[in-house]
Amino acid sequence: MKYKELQKGLFVKRPNRFTAHINIEGKEELCHVKNTGRLGELLLPGAEVLVEAADNPKRKTNYSLIAVKEGESWVNIDSQVPNKAAEEWIRAGGWMSDVISVTREKTYGNSRFDLYVETKEDDWFIEVKGVTLNVGGTALFPDAPTERGKKHVEELITCVKNGYKAAVLFVIQRKGVERFAPFEKRQPEFAEALRRAKTEGVEILAVDCLVDREGIRVDKEIPVCLFHCDKKEK
Repeated sequence: MKYKELQKGLFVKRPNRFTAHINIEGKEELCHVKNTGRLGELLLPGAEVLVEAADNPKRKTNYSLIAVKEGESWVNIDSQVPNKAAEEWIRAGGWMSDVISVTREKTYGNSRFDLYVETKEDDWFIEVKGVTLNVGGTALFPDAPTERGKKHVEELITCVKNGYKAAVLFVIQRKGVERFAPFEKRQPEFAEALRRAKTEGVEILAVDCLVDREGIRVDKEIPVCLFHCDKKEK
């Protein structure tokens, strides 16, 4: 997934979940933050960031905050990107080799799932979750509690019971992680729902991404740890 043009800036402060002050070419600008997560480990004063100029003159902010540099690598924080990156990856055969069609925002039961994939043999409901938090080489989700995310995981179990294939796909918007795990301390209910879904036949998959000043794309699958996090699980 490519952006039109990104500019560099320096993070100043984040007064609320939706906006941040960014120094762009010596001028402090109010930017839209396209992620409601905490991002406390990334949005530090003086951090180098990438912003995208808005093309809507009626917007209150002239820029959107897209990525933050951590060490020598960029971390994409755009919460709208994981679905697009996942769709591109699946369409290109990165996960399944016999894809017939991919549909966004497919409703089933009481939920609207991010992707519905038809293959030659199976029909899949897929919920995509973007991940930015890295603690000691482990990518963790959620950064903030998500009742909606828990509900979708539980309803994927119903999809499986009704004969569909189902999956939760964690798109880690960065490199530099060795494995994925649910953030048990942040929301134990989500972690338990994920474990229950796994035992009921829902696929749990995590992939990392290559991120640069032009965009983001899925790179490779990484191990998922749900039950015994001292070991790497698949």
